[in-house]
Amino acid sequence: MTVGGDLLIGASRVAGAAGVFRAVDPATGHTLEPAFTLADAADVAHACALADAAFDTYRETAPAERAAFLETIASEIEALGDALIERAMSETGLPRPRLEGERARTCNQLRLFARLVRSGDALDARIDPALPERKPLPRADLRLRRIAVGPVAVFGASNFPLAFSVAGGDTASALAAGCPVVVKGHPAHPGTSALVGGAVQAAVARCGLPEGVFSLLFADNERAGALVSDPRIQAVGFTGSRAGGVALMRIAQSRPQPIPVYGELSAVNPVFLLPAALEARADALGAQFVDSLTLGAGQFCTNPGLLLAVDGPDLDRFVASAATALAQRAAQTMLTPGIAEAYRRGVVRLAGERNVECAARGLESGEPNRGQAGLYTTDADSFLAQPALHEEIFGSTALVVRCRDAAQLTAVARALEGQLTATLQLDADDARDTTLARALLPTLERKAGRILVNGWPTGVEVTHAMVHGGPWPATTDGRSTSVGTAAIERFLRPVCYQDMPDSLLPQALQDANPWRVRRLVDGNMVLGGDA
Repeated sequence: MTVGGDLLIGASRVAGAAGVFRAVDPATGHTLEPAFTLADAADVAHACALADAAFDTYRETAPAERAAFLETIASEIEALGDALIERAMSETGLPRPRLEGERARTCNQLRLFARLVRSGDALDARIDPALPERKPLPRADLRLRRIAVGPVAVFGASNFPLAFSVAGGDTASALAAGCPVVVKGHPAHPGTSALVGGAVQAAVARCGLPEGVFSLLFADNERAGALVSDPRIQAVGFTGSRAGGVALMRIAQSRPQPIPVYGELSAVNPVFLLPAALEARADALGAQFVDSLTLGAGQFCTNPGLLLAVDGPDLDRFVASAATALAQRAAQTMLTPGIAEAYRRGVVRLAGERNVECAARGLESGEPNRGQAGLYTTDADSFLAQPALHEEIFGSTALVVRCRDAAQLTAVARALEGQLTATLQLDADDARDTTLARALLPTLERKAGRILVNGWPTGVEVTHAMVHGGPWPATTDGRSTSVGTAAIERFLRPVCYQDMPDSLLPQALQDANPWRVRRLVDGNMVLGGDA
């Protein structure tokens, strides 16, 4: 399948007028064909205008119609076959099994949202019937549903070219909500983005939807900012660096009408090694940790970058086990030359901090853009005194913090920034660990969006109950998640209809309930029946 370098604006393929760029194979450093064109201001405005024109029609599509659209996108992506996987491999350096798994996750996610849309539950339909005889005052007839917020700008991520990119979680949840989407593709994998974008464009046409439901642009920073500032855009989904997310937030908040930016920015995902667990399985934990740390060259949002434990012989055993495993790990290809260089600088900075010692490094490589894994240690006093030690290093490097006692371990937990995950390695049958875990939990609930026990944080299941979010700077809005069906809530808002004639009500709230959705009627759930 031929990869084109055009922008996808509505139903059209358009050559952008603001310049060209090419993808780079990070494994070799060679540039790839074709050249991709960059959007200018007129291209951005055109995509936003089409999205705005499509909004009122698309947001009122019936649940079955919108669900079928999401399922059609998944089928179109699968129909791309090996062409998609091979292009993604050449643009990212990621292995085939990883990308095939990510494609399956992307399509399964679309189908999960289709099931949610078809159920009607996201509409949150509520009816409080009129009480004309109520004393001292009657009650009006009140009905509520959630509607789409408007066109959404989505910024593709570098580290997940499928699951967090053109048809990833932000796009899937926005489309499920009824929001047209304008995607700004990531320059690291433009061919992959163009193939998936073409699949979405084909699904729009097959389902007979307005062309402005989807557009894909490639743009420089100035035009990306123009996308966020366009008055027709009503929300932003972003996965990337803290600096990039903050820049978009500033643009969004400086608009005459500020809009929310739902950004996932940075996390070190602390792992707490509790005493009884360390005593029983320090050696095994060390090896398991290295598997999680080096997964995907450490370029997952949830790689464990920080380990905390009470100092002693058991922690020494854990570090020795991890160091042995790490020393045998080959350096892995990182996603882009820029990410590889930023990782190298981050490791140099960490190694130069006061009272930081190197416990182990992985194998070196003379090949371009390889990330050499690393494990470092420090004491809790130094960690608390040096804010730089709290910062994420995007790659396979982690820091072990040695605490004097359980009280200092708890103090370090309280000093952490917001996180995507926090993990407890514990022995549930030992009072030492359960007591300490119980003391830590209130703090961890305030710090993280997902709390794990006796697992490792890499691997984010796409389910109804998953939370992939957390307090700042893990995300820009700790009330939200970018994974799981609750992600749709970011792109919906409630509207109440008071004493509205039945013929004017949206179908989800009409007395006949033509969509047969579940509704909360006078405080009681009615399953697909009439009010």
